[in-house]
Amino acid sequence: MLGIVGIVIVFVMLFGGYLAAGGKMGIILKSLPFEMMMIGGAAVGAFLIGNGIAAVRQTLRDVAKVFRGPKWQREDYRDLLCLLFELIRIARANPVAVEEHIESPGTSTLFGRYPRIQADREAVELICDTMRSAAMNYDDPHQVEEVLEKRMEANLHHAMHSAHALQTMADGLPALGIVAAVLGVIKTMASIDQPPEVLGKLIGGALVGTFLGVFLSYCFVGPFAAKVKTVVEEDHHFYLLIREVLVANLHKHAANICIEVGRQNTPGHCRPSFSDLEDALKTIRKDAA
Repeated sequence: MLGIVGIVIVFVMLFGGYLAAGGKMGIILKSLPFEMMMIGGAAVGAFLIGNGIAAVRQTLRDVAKVFRGPKWQREDYRDLLCLLFELIRIARANPVAVEEHIESPGTSTLFGRYPRIQADREAVELICDTMRSAAMNYDDPHQVEEVLEKRMEANLHHAMHSAHALQTMADGLPALGIVAAVLGVIKTMASIDQPPEVLGKLIGGALVGTFLGVFLSYCFVGPFAAKVKTVVEEDHHFYLLIREVLVANLHKHAANICIEVGRQNTPGHCRPSFSDLEDALKTIRKDAA
């Protein structure tokens, strides 16, 4: 919703100020389809040249994040901490009993209590793979921590590709606007024998290309890239929380201490309060009794 409000403000303030200063939209509207065809078409073509089909699909999906925002909300972080608490409690009480959950999370009744987490493949695999590692009795928990660190760095790098691709497009749009303007000047020079009022319109049309390239870069594609990057980084905290809790478990801390480590490492605006989380964990203990 906030993204739509921002787009409206951009158009109203920019073109409203232009019109208030005495500008006329006629020459812009007349040149806009041709300039958009040249600049937008060249930008899309360059984007396709520089990215594979998988990256293109990922970018198209990630653009929606500008309007949708982060995937994980406060309730999801609380549910994740509850799920991890249950897994740790079961694994310590009966290591064999936890295997049915981590080997078949899709049919697990435990994971089934948290459908949003169960539907996220990366979160489920991260939890299950790390729990398996814990069952192997690693002599040094830092070994698992190092593996997790590298895995998460690779995942973040992959998730950031669409933001980097959009930023590259944003960086190139002003130059493409200049290219379109140069083509407009070439067209104008072919009509150098025309009267000044005709040449003025032709030059104005050429300058629309420069305007459009800068406008699209700094008012749309660049901000889109920045927003996608912000959302990806925020969603990445969800997976970082999994790492923090399960690494604490590998160090044999008490289950409630492991969960508190995770809660403390949750972003402030998504962090469940101590009392809310404690109430949820009490409910779990009561159901297990």
